[in-house]
Amino acid sequence: MPSILITRTIIETTIMEDSMPPIHPGAVLREDILKEMKLSITKTAENLQVSRKQLSEVVNEVAAISPEMAVRLEDAFGVSAEFWLDMQKAFDIWKVKHSGRVTGIRRIQPEPFSHAS
Repeated sequence: MPSILITRTIIETTIMEDSMPPIHPGAVLREDILKEMKLSITKTAENLQVSRKQLSEVVNEVAAISPEMAVRLEDAFGVSAEFWLDMQKAFDIWKVKHSGRVTGIRRIQPEPFSHAS
């Protein structure tokens, strides 16, 4: 069932080098759940009560999994909302760190303590 495949995905993700992006949760949904269970995007979207377009964008790694979508996935497949959001968070952080948009920021140090005379 999905939980075995998802566990494999988590292990593979955690041993990846920092230079490789984490797996987008939409890829896990597509490969480890929808394909394995032979579910169409249309039928799954109907069951999740979301638009086909919305689910398609997640599955095709165009859109992020929102907290609401994570709860819907938890209800439908029994995989915790936290799992989906943790994967999304790891993917988003990696993307920002490797985007080149956040550079030149130095760690803030506390001011030296001065004795008042």
